[in-house]
Amino acid sequence: MKLQIVTITAILGSASAFTLSSTGASSTRLAAVNNGENFEYSRRDSLAALFTTTLTLATAAPAFAREARPEYLTEPTDAFKESEKQRDEFRRKQLRLKKEFTTVLDRFTFESKTTDAFVEDLKDLKSLVQITEGLPLGIKKDDLVKIIRAKKAKGLWPTDVEYAYQSLIREIAYQQSPNKDKDIGNPL
Repeated sequence: MKLQIVTITAILGSASAFTLSSTGASSTRLAAVNNGENFEYSRRDSLAALFTTTLTLATAAPAFAREARPEYLTEPTDAFKESEKQRDEFRRKQLRLKKEFTTVLDRFTFESKTTDAFVEDLKDLKSLVQITEGLPLGIKKDDLVKIIRAKKAKGLWPTDVEYAYQSLIREIAYQQSPNKDKDIGNPL
Protein backbone atom coordinates (compact mmCIF):
# COMPACT_ATOMS: atom_id res chain seq x y z
CA MET A 1 0.00 0.00 0.00
CA LYS A 2 2.87 2.37 0.85
CA LEU A 3 4.49 1.64 -2.51
CA GLN A 4 1.27 2.51 -4.30
CA ILE A 5 0.90 5.82 -2.42
CA VAL A 6 4.56 6.70 -3.03
CA THR A 7 4.18 5.88 -6.73
CA ILE A 8 1.04 7.98 -7.09
CA THR A 9 2.68 10.88 -5.24
CA ALA A 10 5.76 10.64 -7.47
CA ILE A 11 3.66 10.63 -10.60
CA LEU A 12 1.52 13.55 -9.52
CA GLY A 13 4.57 15.47 -8.35
CA SER A 14 6.57 14.79 -11.50
CA ALA A 15 3.63 15.36 -13.86
CA SER A 16 2.77 18.74 -12.38
CA ALA A 17 6.42 19.80 -12.27
CA PHE A 18 6.84 19.82 -16.04
CA THR A 19 5.90 23.09 -17.67
CA LEU A 20 6.61 24.57 -21.08
CA SER A 21 9.14 27.32 -21.21
CA SER A 22 11.18 28.74 -24.02
CA THR A 23 14.86 29.42 -23.38
CA GLY A 24 15.49 30.85 -26.74
CA ALA A 25 13.69 31.90 -29.85
CA SER A 26 14.74 28.80 -31.81
CA SER A 27 14.32 25.96 -29.26
CA THR A 28 11.50 24.76 -27.07
CA ARG A 29 12.53 22.97 -23.88
CA LEU A 30 10.75 21.61 -20.86
CA ALA A 31 11.66 23.00 -17.48
CA ALA A 32 11.22 21.25 -14.13
CA VAL A 33 10.47 23.42 -11.13
CA ASN A 34 11.76 22.04 -7.83
CA ASN A 35 11.59 24.15 -4.65
CA GLY A 36 11.89 27.37 -6.57
CA GLU A 37 14.98 26.26 -8.48
CA ASN A 38 14.76 26.03 -12.25
CA PHE A 39 16.32 22.95 -13.92
CA GLU A 40 16.53 22.46 -17.66
CA TYR A 41 15.64 19.06 -19.18
CA SER A 42 15.63 17.99 -22.76
CA ARG A 43 12.64 16.26 -24.28
CA ARG A 44 14.42 12.93 -24.09
CA ASP A 45 15.00 13.37 -20.37
CA SER A 46 11.35 14.23 -19.77
CA LEU A 47 10.18 11.27 -21.87
CA ALA A 48 12.53 8.99 -19.93
CA ALA A 49 11.13 10.32 -16.62
CA LEU A 50 7.56 9.91 -17.86
CA PHE A 51 8.31 6.36 -19.07
CA THR A 52 9.91 5.46 -15.72
CA THR A 53 6.93 6.70 -13.70
CA THR A 54 4.48 4.97 -16.03
CA LEU A 55 6.41 1.72 -15.80
CA THR A 56 6.49 1.98 -12.00
CA LEU A 57 2.76 2.59 -11.88
CA ALA A 58 1.99 -0.24 -14.33
CA THR A 59 4.03 -2.77 -12.37
CA ALA A 60 2.96 -1.67 -8.89
CA ALA A 61 -0.77 -1.13 -9.39
CA PRO A 62 -1.72 -4.55 -10.80
CA ALA A 63 -0.01 -6.29 -7.90
CA PHE A 64 -2.48 -4.64 -5.53
CA ALA A 65 -5.45 -4.72 -7.86
CA ARG A 66 -5.32 -8.42 -8.72
CA GLU A 67 -8.18 -10.56 -7.52
CA ALA A 68 -8.02 -14.24 -6.91
CA ARG A 69 -8.72 -16.16 -10.09
CA PRO A 70 -11.68 -18.50 -9.94
CA GLU A 71 -10.69 -22.12 -9.87
CA TYR A 72 -12.27 -24.46 -12.37
CA LEU A 73 -13.02 -28.00 -11.41
CA THR A 74 -11.14 -30.71 -13.20
CA GLU A 75 -13.53 -33.45 -12.10
CA PRO A 76 -17.34 -33.09 -11.99
CA THR A 77 -18.85 -33.05 -8.53
CA ASP A 78 -21.14 -35.77 -7.21
CA ALA A 79 -24.13 -33.42 -7.32
CA PHE A 80 -23.44 -32.68 -10.99
CA LYS A 81 -23.12 -36.39 -11.79
CA GLU A 82 -26.41 -37.05 -10.01
CA SER A 83 -28.21 -34.28 -11.92
CA GLU A 84 -26.80 -35.60 -15.22
CA LYS A 85 -28.09 -39.05 -14.32
CA GLN A 86 -31.55 -37.61 -13.59
CA ARG A 87 -31.51 -35.68 -16.89
CA ASP A 88 -30.64 -38.84 -18.81
CA GLU A 89 -33.46 -40.76 -17.12
CA PHE A 90 -35.91 -37.94 -17.88
CA ARG A 91 -34.86 -37.82 -21.55
CA ARG A 92 -35.18 -41.58 -21.94
CA LYS A 93 -38.62 -41.51 -20.32
CA GLN A 94 -39.74 -38.63 -22.56
CA LEU A 95 -38.50 -40.44 -25.69
CA ARG A 96 -40.38 -43.59 -24.65
CA LEU A 97 -43.57 -41.56 -24.04
CA LYS A 98 -43.17 -39.75 -27.35
CA LYS A 99 -42.86 -43.10 -29.11
CA GLU A 100 -46.15 -44.24 -27.51
CA PHE A 101 -47.86 -41.00 -28.56
CA THR A 102 -46.61 -41.25 -32.14
CA THR A 103 -47.72 -44.88 -32.33
CA VAL A 104 -51.28 -43.94 -31.38
CA LEU A 105 -51.24 -40.88 -33.66
CA ASP A 106 -50.00 -42.96 -36.59
CA ARG A 107 -52.71 -45.53 -35.95
CA PHE A 108 -55.31 -42.72 -35.77
CA THR A 109 -54.03 -41.08 -38.95
CA PHE A 110 -53.38 -44.06 -41.21
CA GLU A 111 -55.10 -47.20 -39.91
CA SER A 112 -58.37 -46.08 -38.31
CA LYS A 113 -61.28 -46.03 -40.73
CA THR A 114 -64.36 -46.42 -38.54
CA THR A 115 -66.03 -44.25 -35.93
CA ASP A 116 -65.27 -46.72 -33.15
CA ALA A 117 -61.58 -46.79 -34.10
CA PHE A 118 -61.42 -42.97 -34.05
CA VAL A 119 -63.05 -42.80 -30.63
CA GLU A 120 -60.79 -45.54 -29.27
CA ASP A 121 -57.63 -43.79 -30.54
CA LEU A 122 -58.72 -40.43 -29.10
CA LYS A 123 -59.45 -42.10 -25.75
CA ASP A 124 -56.02 -43.74 -25.87
CA LEU A 125 -54.45 -40.33 -26.46
CA LYS A 126 -56.44 -38.89 -23.55
CA SER A 127 -55.29 -41.68 -21.23
CA LEU A 128 -51.68 -41.13 -22.32
CA VAL A 129 -52.06 -37.41 -21.54
CA GLN A 130 -53.40 -38.31 -18.08
CA ILE A 131 -50.63 -40.81 -17.40
CA THR A 132 -47.85 -38.48 -18.52
CA GLU A 133 -49.56 -35.45 -16.94
CA GLY A 134 -49.32 -33.53 -20.19
CA LEU A 135 -47.62 -33.99 -23.51
CA PRO A 136 -44.08 -35.37 -23.81
CA LEU A 137 -41.20 -33.29 -25.08
CA GLY A 138 -41.31 -32.92 -28.85
CA ILE A 139 -45.09 -33.11 -29.20
CA LYS A 140 -46.94 -29.82 -29.09
CA LYS A 141 -50.63 -29.31 -28.62
CA ASP A 142 -50.85 -27.34 -31.88
CA ASP A 143 -49.22 -30.17 -33.83
CA LEU A 144 -51.58 -32.69 -32.28
CA VAL A 145 -54.60 -30.53 -33.12
CA LYS A 146 -53.42 -30.10 -36.72
CA ILE A 147 -53.12 -33.86 -37.19
CA ILE A 148 -56.58 -34.50 -35.75
CA ARG A 149 -58.23 -31.67 -37.70
CA ALA A 150 -56.65 -32.91 -40.92
CA LYS A 151 -58.34 -36.26 -40.29
CA LYS A 152 -61.58 -34.42 -39.45
CA ALA A 153 -61.43 -32.49 -42.74
CA LYS A 154 -61.32 -35.72 -44.74
CA GLY A 155 -64.86 -36.56 -43.61
CA LEU A 156 -66.57 -39.14 -41.38
CA TRP A 157 -66.53 -37.18 -38.14
CA PRO A 158 -69.69 -38.04 -36.18
CA THR A 159 -70.73 -36.62 -32.82
CA ASP A 160 -69.11 -39.39 -30.76
CA VAL A 161 -65.72 -38.65 -32.32
CA GLU A 162 -66.17 -34.91 -31.74
CA TYR A 163 -66.95 -35.56 -28.06
CA ALA A 164 -63.80 -37.68 -27.71
CA TYR A 165 -61.77 -34.98 -29.48
CA GLN A 166 -63.13 -32.21 -27.23
CA SER A 167 -62.45 -34.38 -24.17
CA LEU A 168 -58.84 -34.83 -25.30
CA ILE A 169 -58.38 -31.08 -25.83
CA ARG A 170 -59.86 -30.31 -22.39
CA GLU A 171 -57.58 -32.87 -20.75
CA ILE A 172 -54.48 -31.40 -22.44
CA ALA A 173 -55.52 -27.90 -21.34
CA TYR A 174 -56.07 -29.10 -17.77
CA GLN A 175 -52.75 -30.94 -17.60
CA GLN A 176 -50.83 -27.99 -18.99
CA SER A 177 -52.29 -25.56 -16.45
CA PRO A 178 -54.24 -27.27 -13.70
CA ASN A 179 -56.26 -25.08 -11.38
CA LYS A 180 -55.98 -27.18 -8.25
CA ASP A 181 -56.81 -24.29 -5.92
CA LYS A 182 -60.34 -24.06 -7.28
CA ASP A 183 -63.13 -25.48 -5.18
CA ILE A 184 -64.48 -28.31 -7.33
CA GLY A 185 -67.69 -28.74 -5.29
CA ASN A 186 -68.66 -25.09 -5.79
CA PRO A 187 -69.69 -24.34 -9.41
CA LEU A 188 -69.50 -20.60 -8.83
